[in-house]
Parts: sequence; structure tokens; C-alpha cells
Amino acid sequence: QVHLVESGGGAVQAGGSLRVSCAASGRTFTMVGMGWFRQAPGKEREFVAAISWIGGTTNYADSVKGRFTISRDNARNTLYLQMNSLKPEDTAVYYCAASIRYLTWTKPDGSDYWGQGTQVTVSS
Repeated sequence: QVHLVESGGGAVQAGGSLRVSCAASGRTFTMVGMGWFRQAPGKEREFVAAISWIGGTTNYADSVKGRFTISRDNARNTLYLQMNSLKPEDTAVYYCAASIRYLTWTKPDGSDYWGQGTQVTVSS
């Protein structure tokens, strides 16, 4: 099992920045990829970004390209998402995910483990 715990969400005005983190523990050696998904009220969970755990290959949703940066610290088993130029439509619960099957992926069913989520609220 892999246990994921997010932190760093909060409220910010449009145009601002936030960084969310995800600490992984347990059988982290089984992870091959990690990613971020988000879910706004009344909407389905959607892909934000993913990164291969060893090689660092990244993939982003078109809606966040150029504004968000995913990174990882292998030594600390920690995943990050730096979010800049935030927009009200970025408001959602952000979930950390880990996969033991895919280096990067874009669909929720590619995730094998999920964190509990952290709220990000962007006001206009």
C-alpha cells in the first residue's frame, strides 16, 4: 500500500500563486508515476498533471499548461504542484495520485492510490 497526504491548499485571489505538496509513504518503491487531479463541485474528477517518478517526464492538461509546474523530490518521496496565474476556474479539491502501472496517465482509473484532497479556492 502507498499512503498519500496532501498539504498546502488554501484561498487566493485571481492571478496569485499556491503550491500544494503530497507526501508519500509505505511501499513507495512500487510507484512508477505520480500526478494531480482536481474535482470542482458538480463536476467529474479531471487530470491536471503527471510525472514519471524516476525519469521525471511530465504531462499537463491543456488548461494548466504554462501556469502549473509539477515536480518531485525522490529523496523525500514528495510531489509538488506549483500553481501560478491562478484563475477562478481552477477552484477545486486537488487530489494527489500514484500509479504502479503508468509512468504518466490522464484518466482517474489509471491511479492506484489517492490522497484525501486539499481545497484550492481562487476568488475573482
